Amino acid sequence: MQAHSFKVRVDAVRDEAHGVRSFVISRLDGQPFDAYEPGAHIDVTSPAGVTRQYSLCGDPDCRGSHLFAVKKEAQSRGGSRSLHDDVRIGTELSIGAPRNLFRLVEEASTHVLIGAGIGITPLLSMAYRLIKMNARFELHYFARSAEHAAFLPLLSRAPFDAHVKLHFGVEPDALETELAACLASVPQGAHVYTCGPVPFMDRVVAAGEARLPADAIHLERFSADPQPVASGTSLATFDVQLASTGQTVRVDSTNSIVEALAAIGIEVGTSCGEGVCGTCMVDVVSGEPEHRDHCLSKAERASNSVICCCVSRSRSPVLVLDL
Repeated sequence: MQAHSFKVRVDAVRDEAHGVRSFVISRLDGQPFDAYEPGAHIDVTSPAGVTRQYSLCGDPDCRGSHLFAVKKEAQSRGGSRSLHDDVRIGTELSIGAPRNLFRLVEEASTHVLIGAGIGITPLLSMAYRLIKMNARFELHYFARSAEHAAFLPLLSRAPFDAHVKLHFGVEPDALETELAACLASVPQGAHVYTCGPVPFMDRVVAAGEARLPADAIHLERFSADPQPVASGTSLATFDVQLASTGQTVRVDSTNSIVEALAAIGIEVGTSCGEGVCGTCMVDVVSGEPEHRDHCLSKAERASNSVICCCVSRSRSPVLVLDL
């Protein structure tokens, strides 16, 4: 469930590329949106009642409206299909407050943004901010063709065009070489940000880590990997303890941490249920989580300081959470 949601009105609908439609929304109460940092996403509940996460891709400093874009998926479970088929100008939607697991590292010497397809969306908001910061950056956009490249007219004119490099029709067996060329001259202190299909991002991460530390590579996922994360040495049954009261609840193989906590009246906000959006992140006081999420950084996983309660489990008999 969403912890905070509010009503908005759709003010504009535009076809941005083949199968990609953008939506401009404003608050029904006429108030400006709260400030957010580039890379943030929101929950959007479609007319079909399906809630999905979409990156904000407008100028973060323009608080009178939000802009997000949706690719109509062939295997849609109802979210993208409903937004494409059921939403018109004037339609009212419910959205959540922005959340951000994909932040710019402002002290980076150079920013390299690498997106594929609909993955351009969070990178576009970053580009707005980097231009205002007068920061050094490049945006590499990979797409099947110009017709499949969202926001191409915007990216092809000032002030974006000086920073954007387009890569159309790159074959899979040529992608590694193309990415290596994108990153060949990155200096130390640079940070790389990528968003797109999982196989694409995996290739970007590999190319980036060949030149930069792992913690300088950042990625945003739209959905969980098709294959589950290996369970490692997680326990089939373990206890979760609340640091504030000492109360303990058993988590077994049939339920999640979120479900076990809900059974004793402790509600942890959730949204995607796949470990992608980060809504259910809770700090870990002690114990060793077994991370099955798709949103924590490598550093966060290594520190075991936080856990996504909707999918992750425990390697220790007791996991103490900051609740």
